[in-house]
Amino acid sequence: MSFQSALPREERPAGPGFGPVPVRALATCPRWGGLMQWRRERPTTAAAVKPPFPLTERHWGLSLLRPWVEPGVWTERMLVTLETGIEGGKWFRWIDKVWSPKNLAGALEKVVAQGGSAGGDHQSVKQVEADKDAVIRALEQALREDQYRPQAVKRVWIAKPGSREKRPLGVPTVKDRILQRALLQGIEPIFERDFAPQSYGFRPGKGCQDALRRVDELLQSGQGWVGDADLKAYFDSIPQARLMERVREKVADGRVLSLLEGMLQAGVMDTPKAGNRASRAPRKGR
Repeated sequence: MSFQSALPREERPAGPGFGPVPVRALATCPRWGGLMQWRRERPTTAAAVKPPFPLTERHWGLSLLRPWVEPGVWTERMLVTLETGIEGGKWFRWIDKVWSPKNLAGALEKVVAQGGSAGGDHQSVKQVEADKDAVIRALEQALREDQYRPQAVKRVWIAKPGSREKRPLGVPTVKDRILQRALLQGIEPIFERDFAPQSYGFRPGKGCQDALRRVDELLQSGQGWVGDADLKAYFDSIPQARLMERVREKVADGRVLSLLEGMLQAGVMDTPKAGNRASRAPRKGR
């Protein structure tokens, strides 16, 4: 189905029927011009201003509804397939999208913007940024040749708010963080669309403020009970085998699955000179 056929005839921009429509054509279209303006001006949280008109999977331009999706990985055609369902329910041949230079460059940019400390190899974010082109080439080559192996994460202890205890934080190497981000940019949309709407943690466009906003809405509607629970040492006890089973339900690329398993099993480095393999999944760190 064409991009233009998703719009009323009088609102269809000039341009080819099933290919990229020029941005200037979109800007002159009453509906899509308004949507482009909404995308530029919308809040960064999921709080939300709704699009100026309802969109479904029938509309070409689904990336406008997912501004966090990495364009170096996900094309409009792929997003339509994601919404309408892929044949067999699984995504094959995904590793080439992970090692795509565009994807790796986008991942490196995000890791550099986040900052943080060095991992067990002592290589800092600034050092990686200064030699980013060579880093991207090296990562691509290692992935293509199936030679990349995640390193153990460096364990640091940080204060736990409201307690005298400290909690462990795993700090991967900067290169591992780049690869983790590249993998995330590839597979996150596959799983994100199936998460519960009331789930707010570690999701694009959602956060604590959105959860609090929802709690306030429920309280205002007359709901008077709030449950507060915390899972102790959650990252120490994630059932990795069951986790990978769930991933395999949607991703069938063996190389990608091996990378994910390697990250889960990378273990923990207490000091730069002594590594200690552990069953825990590394907690996201900087």
